[in-house]
Amino acid sequence: MYKLATVQTAQGPRAAAVIGDRVHDVADLTGQAKYVGVQDVLNDWDNAHKALAAASKSPKGQGTPVAQAKLLAPLPLPPVIFCAGANYKDHSEEMWKAAGRPPEPDPHELGLKPWFFLKNPHAVVGTGVDVEISGYSKKMDWEIELAVIVGRKARNLTVENAMSCVAGYTCGNDLSARDHGPRDNVPDTSPFKADWIRHKSFEGSCPMGPWITPAAYIRNPEDLAMKLWVNDDLKQNSNSGKMIFTMAEQIAHISTGITLYPGDVIMTGTPAGVGAGKGTFLKSGDVVKIEIAEIGTISNRMV
Repeated sequence: MYKLATVQTAQGPRAAAVIGDRVHDVADLTGQAKYVGVQDVLNDWDNAHKALAAASKSPKGQGTPVAQAKLLAPLPLPPVIFCAGANYKDHSEEMWKAAGRPPEPDPHELGLKPWFFLKNPHAVVGTGVDVEISGYSKKMDWEIELAVIVGRKARNLTVENAMSCVAGYTCGNDLSARDHGPRDNVPDTSPFKADWIRHKSFEGSCPMGPWITPAAYIRNPEDLAMKLWVNDDLKQNSNSGKMIFTMAEQIAHISTGITLYPGDVIMTGTPAGVGAGKGTFLKSGDVVKIEIAEIGTISNRMV
């Protein structure tokens, strides 16, 4: 059993396999020099996973202790980041309440499909990286998300076979500058009111990591405990099984209009407990820690 990571080395970022408490270079471990980065591994996922799974049973070499390795985001620059909006009922209800509006019915009852926005791939940062918020936003919010990592090119998938393209999962934080969502001096009824770039795609807005846990090692991705703390205060405490649209529904829907490629990331939504629900937001010095069962933990300090 292994987890797929990116580590900083003297030769630059390298794909690494975390086996137990040691980190091993993927190219050395598998004998495949082409596996320089995690994207290279995902581009050849079926063969790479088979080789890594076999090698992880009796790894060659001593490796490096995880505690001594410099972990970067597992995919420092993913091709595309799809983000599901309003995909947990309790989160949708807290956001409607904060806006002074009554909750809407389950989208399934209205015949609706999942909806997404895109996040800037350059916004990805790894665990331990400081995120600069001072001077940018006075209403910086947190959002724990289970992130799906695509490992096979796919188009026109069905709900029944959608999960076949998944390589693995990682932890994500969809940091959101709530005060930059609505554009000033634009009527609320205008279709051009929202500014998704400044709201969701600013520098450092997508902490991700600490590694990718292969789908083969996840018992049930629809039943993973999800927790987020701000400093030591537990803010979000939920489970991936509480999504409105399942991961299969999300993946299938995206693939009807867009070809999915290895390395694409799908952020699957956040549960209740975000700052906007109570009007409390992040400030400089706050530490946001995210933990998803069977995957791992990431932590980032706001500065």
